[in-house]
Amino acid sequence: MNVRPTARFAINLTRGAFSQSIKRALNTTPAPVTAPLSSLSKFVKIVEVGPRDGLQNEKQVIPAETKIEFINRLSDTGLSVVEATSFVSPKWVPQMGDATKVITSIKKKDNINYPCLTPNIQGLDAAIKAGVKEVAVFLAASDSFSKKNINCSVEESFERVRPLITKAQENGILVRGYVSCVVGCPYEGPIAPRRVAEVSKKLYDMGCYEISLGDTIGVATPGTIRELLQTVSQVVPMKALAVHCHDTYGQALANIHCALEMGVRVVDSSMAGLGGCPYAPGASGNVATEDVVYMLHGMHYSTGIDLGKAIETGNWISERLGKANGSKAARALTLKAISAAAAPCPPTPESPVKSKL
Repeated sequence: MNVRPTARFAINLTRGAFSQSIKRALNTTPAPVTAPLSSLSKFVKIVEVGPRDGLQNEKQVIPAETKIEFINRLSDTGLSVVEATSFVSPKWVPQMGDATKVITSIKKKDNINYPCLTPNIQGLDAAIKAGVKEVAVFLAASDSFSKKNINCSVEESFERVRPLITKAQENGILVRGYVSCVVGCPYEGPIAPRRVAEVSKKLYDMGCYEISLGDTIGVATPGTIRELLQTVSQVVPMKALAVHCHDTYGQALANIHCALEMGVRVVDSSMAGLGGCPYAPGASGNVATEDVVYMLHGMHYSTGIDLGKAIETGNWISERLGKANGSKAARALTLKAISAAAAPCPPTPESPVKSKL
């Protein structure tokens, strides 16, 4: 396992010491000049998808203990939502075969939701048995993608999730809806916003309290995001919409900024940028939570998240996976903290430097 020296140095610091070093590094960053937002609009909910969406496509087998520790560390950062795992057949997603063990072993906090993806009734039944309080279902806005991914059309997928949503509600379980390929499809190309609106409205009307709009192949720009949200928000309240941006073309933060201006207050992201784009090998996938939080705090939005602890957690999981942290903010602030820690302390009046006479 190859780990960059900066990551290893950061990991070796105690958790509290590293967070304090990051805070000191942040204190030397120029303050933003943006005017403060009103109290009604200043909070943005971050939905951390790293443990599920971020890890599910990792080729190496990740021990359940590592996933559990990862989620526990995420819980200590101030996040209010951590998507923990997916109750999917191990035949299709081997990495999620330990879902029950993971969700029943983590140290749950009362103020945090731990939703789990449940693609079918069997997955929902397992989630109910494990005591899950919130689940997520997914559909695509593209028939071609739906057929390639779950072997059915979009309309057929609605018939699959309808009884799932009903059963979840009967058991007092919240349901979140994901819509994939909201801007572009790897098979069909551009997707019309009105098609996304139709799918989103159906999910919302079925009982999904929140609809996450996923730019699966990362082709969105602020222009297409604006058009998308203008269309979808006509049939689903803006307060019930979330954005799930991939950074494949380096547009994720710009797209999130645009969504915020449109009124969106829920953002999906993945610690350390975990989770690649399967349709663009080697390209970036999920936007990094650390980068999103750094931007939001700089714009005077509140998230409840301790950025120092978030960076520490991102460095920790990156080290466990043997890869560099995919967050630009995390890398920059980690190097800044390490440089500050390694710099010699100037003499103080209490400890004068004695001259050699």
